[in-house]
Formats: sequence, structure tokens, C-alpha cells
Amino acid sequence: MPTAFQRLPDFARLMRLDRPIGTLLLLWPTLWSLWFAAGGMPDLEVLTIFVLGVALMRAAGCVINDYADRHIDGAVTRTRDRPLATGRVTPREALWLFVGLCLIAFLLVLLTNRLTVLLSLGGAALAALYPFAKRHTHLPQFVLGAAWAWSIPMAFAAQTGTVPTAAWSLYAGVVLWTVAFDTYYAMVDRDDDRKLGVKSTAILFGTDDLLIIGTLQVLALLAFALTGSSFGRGLWYYLGLGAMALWFFHQHRLARQRDRDGCFRAFLGNNRAGATLFLFMVLDYHWPLHLG
Repeated sequence: MPTAFQRLPDFARLMRLDRPIGTLLLLWPTLWSLWFAAGGMPDLEVLTIFVLGVALMRAAGCVINDYADRHIDGAVTRTRDRPLATGRVTPREALWLFVGLCLIAFLLVLLTNRLTVLLSLGGAALAALYPFAKRHTHLPQFVLGAAWAWSIPMAFAAQTGTVPTAAWSLYAGVVLWTVAFDTYYAMVDRDDDRKLGVKSTAILFGTDDLLIIGTLQVLALLAFALTGSSFGRGLWYYLGLGAMALWFFHQHRLARQRDRDGCFRAFLGNNRAGATLFLFMVLDYHWPLHLG
């Protein structure tokens, strides 16, 4: 019987600590929001709370996702070695871990203000709902997007005590971006999901998948441009959107054959897209370009 210490790697894998891509993809919109809300560098305490909160809630989301998928992950090529699918972690242990991670994240939120605390309840509900949405709708990626983007109103609330109207264009853009990149991710599992009856946008979009992903990415860029205009951003920011568009084009090239490896690489490329926009935002706020 393995000791608790010997089982730590299994719990770490359940929380995807070995695969930080999801944490990074969740971190970039959070940082965008904090910089918009603060008009530059946010309060250090708020920044620390949200960075830790992102790591905790992404881990919690992975745990509840694997709990929901524990009966099907073993039949999917990409997920058959996950700790719950192989029995190295029990469903009861996974649920306790999910509750513990959410509790720690909630304690962090309590260090902010009442509006942020109230908003966090909605975010937790969306995060818990997503893994079960794929049983009932071909649009679980939209549920994920709604949950993924929920850090945006929370960040504005924590930094400023309010959520301005302009924050919701950023929210809409992140929802669209999330649906696009998670459709790439779902394309990796599409053949297995069809056999198992699991629903996704990758199955719903069919042969129009790349066209629809591209449309979603263009709409996301437009929403981000509208947000930048609302917050009076300058040239660096819009150059960042141009660089992000180039990353999106590169992703389409990677996925054009719709093979598992290409689609997964296209998904991973969104980390660079998100990081690029954040880098250009920092330049725009702290070293603005003055033309003429």
C-alpha cells in the first residue's frame, strides 16, 4: 500500500501541476483585466491574490473535470492514464481535494471586498458546471469560456470596487477566444468522443471547424480592440493585437490537416498569443509610444 507521500505525484497529476498550460491560459486574461482596471500596475496584494487564485481554481477545475469524466477517460487515447481513470486516486479523494482547493481560493477572495466575494460564487458555480455540460450540449466550450472569463469582472471588482461596462467587452472577447482554443483541444479527442457520445464544438462544427474557429478569433480581436478603445490604449496595445492575430494565423496552419498533433500544438500556441498581448499591454501602459 503506497504511503501518502508516495501518492503525492498522483494528486499533482490530478491537479495538472505537471502541465501548467491551463494555468497560463487562465492567467493572461486575469492580468489583462488587472492592468486595465488599475490603469497600469495593479495593487501588489490584489495581484498576488489573483495569481494564487488562478493556480488554485485551475487545479480545482481539473480535479472536478476528471471526476466527471472518470468513467470515460480510460477509453480516450489522451486521457487513459489519468489518476482517476487508472484508480490511483479514488473519486472520494478527488471530491475532497476539489472542496479543499475551492475553500483555499475562497479564503483568498475574502481578503478583497464584498462585490468580489459575491462574484466568486458565480465563478465557482460555472467551474463546477462545465465538466457535466458535455453530457447535455454540444456547446460545453461556451460554458468553459463563461467560467474562464469570470476572473475579468472579479479583477475589476477587486481593484476598483466596481465592474465598468467596458469590462464586459473584454469578457466577451475572452469567451470567444476560449471557445476557439478549446475547440482545437476538443479536435484532438474528436474521434474518441464520437464513439463515447461525448459532445463538443469540435463535433458540432464538423468540417467547418477551422472556418468557425477563425471567425471566433476575429470576433475576439474586435472585442479586444473595442476594450482597448474604451480604456484609451495606444499604439503598443494595437500592435499587440496584430501580433496576436499572427499567432492565430500560425495556429490555423498547424491544424490545417486536423491531425491530433497539429491540433494540440495549435491549442498550446494560445499561451504565446496571450503572453504577447500582455507584454504589449505593459509596454503601452509603462513605455507608451508618442508619434508625431
